[in-house]
Amino acid sequence: MAKVTQIKPGASLFPAADNGRNPGTRFDLVPVRDVRINRSAIERRAATMSTRRTVKKDWQAAWLLHAVKTIDLTTLSGDDTVGTVKRLCAKARQPVQQQLLADLGLPDFKLHTGAVCVYHRFVSTAVEALAGSGIPVAAVSTGFPAGLTPFPLKIEEIKASVRDGAAEIDIVISREHVLTGNWRALYDEVKAFREACGPAHMKAIIATGELGTLKNIGRASMVCMQAGSDFIKTSTGKEPTNATIAGSLVMVRAIRQYYEQTGHKVGFKPAGGIRSAKQALDWLILMKEELGDEWLQPHLFRIGASALVNDVERQLEHYAYGRYASMQYQSLG
Repeated sequence: MAKVTQIKPGASLFPAADNGRNPGTRFDLVPVRDVRINRSAIERRAATMSTRRTVKKDWQAAWLLHAVKTIDLTTLSGDDTVGTVKRLCAKARQPVQQQLLADLGLPDFKLHTGAVCVYHRFVSTAVEALAGSGIPVAAVSTGFPAGLTPFPLKIEEIKASVRDGAAEIDIVISREHVLTGNWRALYDEVKAFREACGPAHMKAIIATGELGTLKNIGRASMVCMQAGSDFIKTSTGKEPTNATIAGSLVMVRAIRQYYEQTGHKVGFKPAGGIRSAKQALDWLILMKEELGDEWLQPHLFRIGASALVNDVERQLEHYAYGRYASMQYQSLG
């Protein structure tokens, strides 16, 4: 039976990093206008991401266990119920069966997801279900997913989620500001959202699939960081095109540029369509190569997903037992 020898119980695969907030900066149009995109080079880099680098055997199992710690376990469906959310929170507390961890040689390994992400309606339910676990609740807000509700209602929704106990707020930007090049309006909007979040960390969803160009993705990322976003996030998961390696590459390089300019670290969250363990490894490799080990920690990197944790567990079972379990034996999120 396989053993994951690289991880000690309770340890992390990657070193911890500073957990400071991004205070933002004044609005500066110069670095926004200076965003340059070499589309062919980005597409070439994205196309070779999964072929140039890989991890195998013990290291693959170790990376997958780390990936679980970065997942924002999510349910954002119209048929969500209190029972659905409670079940999701139970999965977040114990994402991988304890017996499987023991068979991997990690009987005392403490493992839970990075957060649980729900609509405002279920924030208090999730907070209660996760009490004492240390797992934060993230709420999608500001008229998610389209972001077309009146601005005062967006602010009130953020404040209501924070009052109910949300430690993280995933806001959506007004795509119109990006598509019309009204960068000052985007900055003012996101800055107001950041102020409404108070102590809660804010993730700005820029909806890459609806911004038209890679240059718009880079510019929107820069403006959201200037406005104080603690994370920038690819997608709502509701767009026709969600997280892609190419769009993510533009975003993480904007994060690196912002850090070099200001010294402030901003996190990154790909979301939408990430369902397989292999995809999770691709994004971990991207973060390691572009930003380094520090950005692999849950407070600087999250994966927004609902079904991903089940495929990760199946891959770990194959590593431990030499066979795949049927999906019917996977506990549902």
